Order: sequence, then structure tokens, then C-alpha cells
Amino acid sequence: MIVIDVECYTNYFSIGAKKIVSGKVIHVEQYEGKPLDLKKAKAVMRDTTISFNGNNYDLVMIAAALEGRSCEELKKISDTIIKDGRQGWQACQDFSIVMPEWNHIDLFEVTPGRVSLKIYGARLGHKTLMDLPIDPSALITPVQREQMRNYCEIDLDVTERIYKEVTPQLELREKMSEQYGLDLRSKSDAQIAETVIVSELEKLTGKKVKRLNADYEAFRYQDPQIISFQSTQLQQTFQKILDTEFKLNGGGNVATPDWMKNSPIVIGQTAYTMGIGGLHSCEKGQYLESDADHNLCELDVASYYPNIILQQDLAPTALGSDFLTVYQSILDRRIKAKRSGDTVTAYTLKIAVNGSFGKLGSKYSKLYAPELLIQTTITGQLALLMLIEMLENAGIAVRSANTDGVICVVPIGKEDDLDFVKFDWMMDTSYELERTDYRCLASRDVNNYVAVKTDGSTKGKGAFASQGIAKNPDFPIVAEAVTAYIASGAPLEKTIRSCSDNLKFCMVRSVTGGAEYDGEVIGKAVRYYKSSSVTADAALHYVKNGNKVAKSGGCRPMMNVPNELVADIDYDFYIAEAAKFLRGVGC
Repeated sequence: MIVIDVECYTNYFSIGAKKIVSGKVIHVEQYEGKPLDLKKAKAVMRDTTISFNGNNYDLVMIAAALEGRSCEELKKISDTIIKDGRQGWQACQDFSIVMPEWNHIDLFEVTPGRVSLKIYGARLGHKTLMDLPIDPSALITPVQREQMRNYCEIDLDVTERIYKEVTPQLELREKMSEQYGLDLRSKSDAQIAETVIVSELEKLTGKKVKRLNADYEAFRYQDPQIISFQSTQLQQTFQKILDTEFKLNGGGNVATPDWMKNSPIVIGQTAYTMGIGGLHSCEKGQYLESDADHNLCELDVASYYPNIILQQDLAPTALGSDFLTVYQSILDRRIKAKRSGDTVTAYTLKIAVNGSFGKLGSKYSKLYAPELLIQTTITGQLALLMLIEMLENAGIAVRSANTDGVICVVPIGKEDDLDFVKFDWMMDTSYELERTDYRCLASRDVNNYVAVKTDGSTKGKGAFASQGIAKNPDFPIVAEAVTAYIASGAPLEKTIRSCSDNLKFCMVRSVTGGAEYDGEVIGKAVRYYKSSSVTADAALHYVKNGNKVAKSGGCRPMMNVPNELVADIDYDFYIAEAAKFLRGVGC
């Protein structure tokens, strides 16, 4: 396998290639007096190649270069994609580029969040962060060619690191590709789900599935016939939903009605808000724990949205009832694989089942059906509110809820009542509840919390979630210290002062237009830490307007991570932040 990256200027073009097994790097270049080595470039592309956004850029550029285009022509193609925002396939049409059949994996859709290569590198703790060192409009001098090679090699290293990070996801995609006879390696979960379902449908019906070009002006939620409430408040809410006309915004997405945004529902001690995506409770700074008189547990609905879709026979108009046959088959196979211990198959089928739901709201998808998205999410919220009401009426307090689950404080003498409520709700709705017990749960809000299970393990979300490729580091040692305190009572200062990882003291930000520090431009993807050796006025600033980059006061950049722990970490700042964070979760 070879990682590839393309650099293109008016008088310079380069294909950087790195063999993953050996680490060998080559640069196949074209500039005045040096034509592109076509034989070497073709040899690179004979292997399995890996890129970041290569389907939209690198492969297009390499295909054009192999056709003998000059650097000037290649730069025009590059600008069409980068400056003008044309897609790679559009550039191929514009410039009559013929794309060869290459064995290629593009990591762009596999990675979460669609951020820049540099930000992914920062998230993964790559030691060096560097923006393009020479203006794209410049002419590259002979001396600068070596600078471009060094820059390209950093990008190759970051791409390789991303590849290794997402290897488990790629292995699942390879398995699914073999199973369905499709190349799914460069697709997101949602894209895989759509591709697999459409493929299964076409095999079942023998007909080509086409995207439905339908204009939705407004539609109503349909009574699913499984919802019933005891309180007048919830009955009125249910009726208001049935009377609401849901409308689409300009992007084809369902707009949240104003009354939903501004009408919290209070049941017991907890307030809840409904929306297009799901039900959310409104708690702030809440700390809960089990004790001699109460158990703390979470009730989750298993495969909530897929089961709602099947229970209500929700099939996109473009696909018809055969969609449900395919969907049920995939879900049944997943359950069978899960029960037999075939975790790989179970997870691949989970992608197909869960990923398809998001496509109901995408107007570019063959699965597009906004009325079914609303039917699914609103039913999920109403059924969850029904469960909450039943629990509260049984004397069991619900203190938090989020999309497909609730957190309950259960008096010891109410355990049987909890089981009865679960049984009745599952019988009424047909959905399944799963229980997890906790020692304690500390939440800043419904989307940022840490829960400690009875075995001592932790479950974190938002600020408490483990660092990885999905989120920018935000002084991670702070959340780590708070989690350790909540889970085991470890002093905040001990956790912070004993940490020897520079990266855990860093913040990563994407800065539009680039950031500067002390008069020097440092890049669009920046990494910095709180320093004890600079004043509070020292900060990173936006190049375009001079505004301060968030949380960068009193900080130093760390664009290159040293091997040793830096000597000027402002430990007092991190300890104070952790203490404030701890108070913010009710401790």
C-alpha cells in the first residue's frame, strides 16, 4: 500500500508517494527541464493507493499529468477544484480528463467530521503541524523544491497516521465490499447504508432504483397508534404535534417549529425539549449517585430508530414496500450475528441499518423521505415521554433523557415497579429496553457527562469523551483529571502534575484565514498550551482581523511537539480549570 499526495504550482508539479510497510518515500516531479517520469508515476498507481480527498483532487491531477499536461495546464485544473469549488468529476468533464481504473482508498469520507488534513493530524497528536509554506500563486524556485518535498512528506505522514487510526473501519468496509460485490472502502457509514440497501433492492426487484424528485411543501405527523398519555399537558402536546404542519428549509431539511423550540415539557423535577433530531432534557451541573436507598440506572431503547421504521412500515416512496423486506433482512442478520458472537458481521450490518436513517433527510439521496424522518424521530420522542411519565407516576424519578434513553433514580423498594413499567411500555410500543447500572453520573449538561459504572469503568460524552480523531483537543488533561476524581477520588492536582504528555495540555483550533503569534504566521490549524512564562496578553490572533483566537490568552504555540515535557506549563491554570469544571458538573 502506498500513501499519495499531490502538490501543484504554475511551474511545479509533484506526486509524493510513501510505501507504508517500508517507509520509503519518492517524489515524482515535473518542472522546467524535467518532464514527469511517466513510468515511475504509473508504477506508483499500480499499487493500492491511499489518499485524503484523493477522489476529488489527487487522482484527477495524477490522471491529467499522465496525459502529458504541462504544469500550467495542471495548475488551471487545480484552481478549478480548489478555488472555484468544482468537484473532481466536474473538472474531468471541463478538461476532458479520462480517469483510469485505479485501486484506491480515499480516507475523506471514512473520517468523522470532514475537517482538514492538518486538523486530523493535530487531533491524532502528529508532532509537526505545517500549512502550505509557499503561496499557491508563487513560482517555485529550485531551492524551494526541497521545501515542497519536506512539506509533502509531512502530509504523507499525517495521511498514513489517519489510515492506521481508521484501519478497523476500513477492514469492516473491505468485508462488506466482498460480501456485496461493491467497493465500499472510501464511503461514509451513511453512503455505505444507501449503497447496500439500493443494491439489495435492485437484486430483489430486478429494477434500477432512481432518486425521487419530489417537492415537499408541508406534511403532518401521523398518529402511530401506540402513544397514550395520562397528563393533560402531554395529551395537549401530542395533539399539537398532530396539528403541526412540518415544512422544509431551503436545503431540503425539516425546520423545527417555533413552538417546539420555546415550549419545554416538565415532568417531575426535569424539563425536556423536543426537536427534529430527538428528545433532550435541560439539566445543568447535575451530579447523581447510587446509595443505600437508591439505584442509579440508564434505560436505553435497543435499535430504536430501525425498530420504529419497521414497526410503522416506513418505506421511502422511491423504494416502495420492498425496502422494508430488505431492511428487515439486514436487521435480522445483524441480530443473528450478534447472538452468535460474530461481532465483525454484526457491526458491518449495523452500519447498513443505522446509517440509512440519516439519508432520509438528505435530498440528494435515493432514500430521501423527510416525512418518514419526522415520523421516526417524533415517534421516538413521544414514546420516550410516555416512558418517562409512566416511571414518574410509579414513583421513579427520571433525571435525564437523550434521544433513545433515560437516566433513573430508583428507590430500592421500587425495583419491581421499574420492571413492571418496563414490561408494560415494551408491550405497548413493541420496542426493547436495556438497562445499565451506574455508581454515579456527573453532567455539565445532557451532551457533556461522565458516568461511572458499577465495575468502575467510565462512559463519557462530549467534553468527557476520549480524545481521538473525532474531536479537537481542548486542554484534555482537565477532563481527564475531573474524570479520575469522580471515578476514584484522585486529587486534581496529582493527575495534572504527574502528566508527562505535552499534547494533553494543548488546545487545537481551526483558524479561518490563519493565525499569527508574536508577528509570525503559524497556520490555519493551530495547537497551543497555557504557559507560565508569558503574560496574559500574549495570545494567538487571526491574521485577517487581529481578533484573539479562543482560549489562547497567556498561551504559546506548540506547532512542533518536543520529545521532553515543556518546562513552562502553567499548572495552576489547569488545576483551576479542573476545579471549575468539577463544580460545573455538580461536584
